[in-house]
Amino acid sequence: MAAELALDIVKAYSGRIPIRARIRYPIDAATVLILFGPSGAGKSTILRSVAGLEWPEEGRIRFVSRTWLDTKSDIRVSPQDRHVGYMSQDYALFPTYTVAGNIAYGLGHLPAQERKARVTEVLDLFQLRGLELAKPRQLSGGQQQRVALARAVAPRPLLLLLDEPLSALDEPTRICLRDELRSLLTQLALPSIIVTHDWAEALTLGDLMAVVSGGEVLQTGPPMDVFSRPRNADVAHVVGVETVVKGRVVWAAAGMLRVDVNGVVVNAIEGETCGPDVYVCIRAEDIAIERGLMAASSARNQVAGTVTAVAVLGALARVTVDCGFSLVATVTRSSVEELQLIPGQSVTAVIKAGAVHLVSRHDH
Repeated sequence: MAAELALDIVKAYSGRIPIRARIRYPIDAATVLILFGPSGAGKSTILRSVAGLEWPEEGRIRFVSRTWLDTKSDIRVSPQDRHVGYMSQDYALFPTYTVAGNIAYGLGHLPAQERKARVTEVLDLFQLRGLELAKPRQLSGGQQQRVALARAVAPRPLLLLLDEPLSALDEPTRICLRDELRSLLTQLALPSIIVTHDWAEALTLGDLMAVVSGGEVLQTGPPMDVFSRPRNADVAHVVGVETVVKGRVVWAAAGMLRVDVNGVVVNAIEGETCGPDVYVCIRAEDIAIERGLMAASSARNQVAGTVTAVAVLGALARVTVDCGFSLVATVTRSSVEELQLIPGQSVTAVIKAGAVHLVSRHDH
């Protein structure tokens, strides 16, 4: 049997929907599981339950060959005895300790020389040499993040748990440190679970992703698969699919489907059998906006519509088109200017059939 973390818990809160989470996570060196979802979905509660910082009222948590929690058998292994590394969202560095002192905090069980050697090793790994005597307030946000991560890793945990590790940083620093964090996790060869609500972090950092919403795990799989092929409308909304509309399959042949969406026919490639009543899911980046029809286009869908809204977001713009249903596209700012995309402008939305993902409405 492959090594895994198996979790099936119920955690109740007064006045809130209870967390009912079930996950099976294969434990392999450097495998990173992402807990992805909106704020308040239950992601941090799941992470803290694995760490032993929350105690579910019901359920079981098993890591490889050890049971950490089993409420029926009254097994409750303490956080210290689980040997996990945990990094909170705010880093929780000790303000009066130096960088070296923070890293050494969890190494009190080691002899002095061994402790000093481990701190030096971790300082090198996280590129913190020269900052040993600095206090947290003297560090940049990125440096504080590395110190917090170094402290979590120093005791050589069996599992690393990171709660929104980049959320406390400004946007430019966060973008810069995403790749650095992925590289560090690969170098550590340490199975990890990371909480995030940021899709770019999920795609950059994760090998596996569990979508969490309303206290439940809705779908698990490789991040790109989950983002591009959500299993139902709830998952599509959580992972940010901009267009999710009801449709009905009216024709199927030769691997192609035609779907009626409020009187408009949309072509899709046939996938898993999902019945006639479906949700049509289309990502904004998979839609091109043109003026007039594209005679030479290979795209199966050229849908006429009218621009209803344009929101410029830096170099990109979000364009909403009424095609008989609301369609949201992401285009470049220069395209907005060249095509004169303003509310009331007639346009054609161009979508390849392979970019149209259908999910059954009966699974909703």
